[in-house]
Amino acid sequence: MSTRTDNPDTPSADPSASDSGRGSGSVKSAALWAAASQYTQFIMQFATSVIVSRFFLKPEEIGLFSVALAAAMILSVIQDFGLTRYLGRHPTADEDTVRHCTVIAAAFSFVLAALILAIAWPVARFYAEPRLFPILGLIAGSYLLNPWSIVPVALLSRRLDFRGTFIVNAAGSTANSACALTLAALGFSAESLAWAMIAQAGVRAVAAQVLRPTPPSLHVRFERAREIIGFGSGSAVLYLSGGIGMRTPDLIVGRMQGMSAAGLFSRGVALASQLHYLVAGAVGSIYYPTFARLRDEGKDLGPYYERVVAAHGAIVWPAMALLAVLSEPVILLLYGPGWAEAAPLLALVAVAECCFVALPLHMDLPILLGRLRQLLWFNLADTALSVGTLAMGAAIGVEAAAASRLVYGLGWFCLYALWLQRLVGFSWKAALRIYAASAGVALVTIAPAVLAVTVWRTPQTLGFIGLAATGLASGLAWLAAIAMLRHPSRGDLAGMAVHVTTPLRARLRRRPV
Repeated sequence: MSTRTDNPDTPSADPSASDSGRGSGSVKSAALWAAASQYTQFIMQFATSVIVSRFFLKPEEIGLFSVALAAAMILSVIQDFGLTRYLGRHPTADEDTVRHCTVIAAAFSFVLAALILAIAWPVARFYAEPRLFPILGLIAGSYLLNPWSIVPVALLSRRLDFRGTFIVNAAGSTANSACALTLAALGFSAESLAWAMIAQAGVRAVAAQVLRPTPPSLHVRFERAREIIGFGSGSAVLYLSGGIGMRTPDLIVGRMQGMSAAGLFSRGVALASQLHYLVAGAVGSIYYPTFARLRDEGKDLGPYYERVVAAHGAIVWPAMALLAVLSEPVILLLYGPGWAEAAPLLALVAVAECCFVALPLHMDLPILLGRLRQLLWFNLADTALSVGTLAMGAAIGVEAAAASRLVYGLGWFCLYALWLQRLVGFSWKAALRIYAASAGVALVTIAPAVLAVTVWRTPQTLGFIGLAATGLASGLAWLAAIAMLRHPSRGDLAGMAVHVTTPLRARLRRRPV
């Protein structure tokens, strides 16, 4: 799906060009590069997680790393400190601004690493797991390398130069996978995943600096730094609140149900999230700069937002519904019988994902439109709802913890719906039509899968061939449903398909007979 403007063509994104440029070719081209970046990362991460989980690490080892990573990532919001958003909305992103942002990013990386080291021993004692201490130490080291990719990637993104971000992300993902698989095979257990984070951060930093150098400098003015930090401080509080809501599930489940349960829960959540970003997250990175351009041009954001909602509903809802139906054969095929208990967790979390994509950009657009303070209050309520429902579920068991995500998702939608509608100005009539059409498409899509696991075979006997055949049948059902139900996104999806295939058809026409 592309967000159409009256002038889709934008200035060149040559790395040597000024960062005041707002684009690189059309939004559709940017979306394709963003998709390539997302899919490459997904393939690398997915393949790595499958191999590591199936052959090298047990659920309790995955749980150990998940708890350590969750604890670190609650604090990691200060790594970016709002710099990506600041550069994205800055009128020119001149060299003086870039220099100040680079210095601030480097300074806060040291602060973050120190904070993670400070909590490492208390966290290890709280969970009675001494191995959490060295894992957190390794994770802290990886954050020292991150600032050298944060600012360059932000500058590439503001120009819609997603070819550059593709190179950075692909290089980092390759390094992560190679390191994780090698060390896990050598018996480094959960620590192999922490070392992989260091490898990824280092390679990303090198690639980003090659594409868009941001050399360190001591020429920093206090007034300018205070302005940037002032913007970042509001964003940091917001993302800290959001980080607590997103990262505490592993911490809570690990504390209440043990590391093995945390590993199962983490794997179920991760698989649903990975599929979500595979099918829709690829173009998510272009939304902020695209809506920034629409705002600058004085356009009404409502109709464009409805198109984003439609694209998510047409793609994510059927995908998540299909994953929920096929959760058991998917888990058995990918991770083996040792992870079978993750299947019902995956099904519940996959259904919950549908709630969260019903109102996309719930943080990006309020920030873009200058509603940061209001967003903070909403996000605090959001965090309380997430932590509260999860704690109640985890006190019962790991399946109840997964079910709490669905309760949280419904509450989350009710929390943001009215405010976001007033802010963006989308039509409720259009939104409800989109939701109804998306639900209809999802039901048609899962019909072959339901028949496959109830009539044709069972979840345990479906196997790879059966799963592939079921996926193909569901894919064809999805295409038919989009057309027959006249889903509001069908025009955007068709346009993207034409844009993808046009270069191939042009090459075939030029080929001599």
